[in-house]
Amino acid sequence: MNRKQAPTINDLAQRLGVHKSTVSRAMDPQRRHQIGAELLQRVEAAAREIGYRPNRGAAALSTGRSRTIGVLLPDITNPVFPPILRGIEDALDAEGYFALLANTSRREGAAQGAVERMQAQQVEGFIVATAVRDDPWLEGLRKSGAAIVLVNRSDCRGRLPEVINDDMFGMRLAVDHLVELGHRRIGHLAGPSNLSTGLSRRLGFEQALRTRDLAPAAVVECDAYSIEAGERAMAALLDGVRSRGPAGDQAITATVAANDLLALGALQTLQRRGVPVPASMSVIGHNDIPLLEQITPPLSTLRIQHYEMGFRAAQLLLDTLRGVPGSTETSIVLRPHLVLRGSTAVPAATPIPQRKTASR
Repeated sequence: MNRKQAPTINDLAQRLGVHKSTVSRAMDPQRRHQIGAELLQRVEAAAREIGYRPNRGAAALSTGRSRTIGVLLPDITNPVFPPILRGIEDALDAEGYFALLANTSRREGAAQGAVERMQAQQVEGFIVATAVRDDPWLEGLRKSGAAIVLVNRSDCRGRLPEVINDDMFGMRLAVDHLVELGHRRIGHLAGPSNLSTGLSRRLGFEQALRTRDLAPAAVVECDAYSIEAGERAMAALLDGVRSRGPAGDQAITATVAANDLLALGALQTLQRRGVPVPASMSVIGHNDIPLLEQITPPLSTLRIQHYEMGFRAAQLLLDTLRGVPGSTETSIVLRPHLVLRGSTAVPAATPIPQRKTASR
């Protein structure tokens, strides 16, 4: 059976009795202002009636512009990334651009493969949230001259424009809150050090303590931003595994996690160990993902401007494509704020002691 042929721009022009160039302008977000409002409504109505859709591939071949942006995310199931993506899509849509999404899911070589497929689709630039520090494929893409903006990631060398969270400021907010409650032995569940967020939040945590004349009670680095990694890290912290900071035996009374998934894992381990939160251990997360107020206890956390981060990243990339001066060297840093719920309190008079283990 023959498949019905999709209507063309010529079909739409004949139906309206206008030249196809008029229809082309009406269907182009960048040129539709050249068409009168009444005619524009007629074109849109007729397009809906016959089921006409603009052929973006043909337009890219004829103009050299696909009006498509490649977006690389590490894991779309992580609640951090949907609001970032929504911000990207809203900013691109307002300018007549479309986001082509790749979810790399931490597979080896997935990001490089996605970039190659996107380049075959003639994307005009890339918004990247997958990069690790000193990532070889990203450096190769940068050297190729591609337009790139990092979002929620930094290359730590200032070679690419980026929109990031102020991790140093955020960690200061968390530490200051705990110290003002009376905590002096504060631990940190750090993100992976190969990610800029893991490194910057750890450095921010340590710096915030130094300004209070304190040192980290314990720092445990997680191998991923996941609930499971948070469970393992909190178990290690309770069992006395330490990396950096004095190896004193006093109990840790508070913990700052590098993201909310790690904090949720920490809460599960604390519950299994019979350590009440916040009576014997205060916990602060990072990101303010949905539903944190519904758990027990509701999690105090740092709220990040994820939607704004995505929106500004897309705008910055479009500025780069337009050749706006300075856009390729721009770093936009957005400030978080602390959301207090039920997982922090003054330290207990007799906290749960840590289990002693041999030094490592």
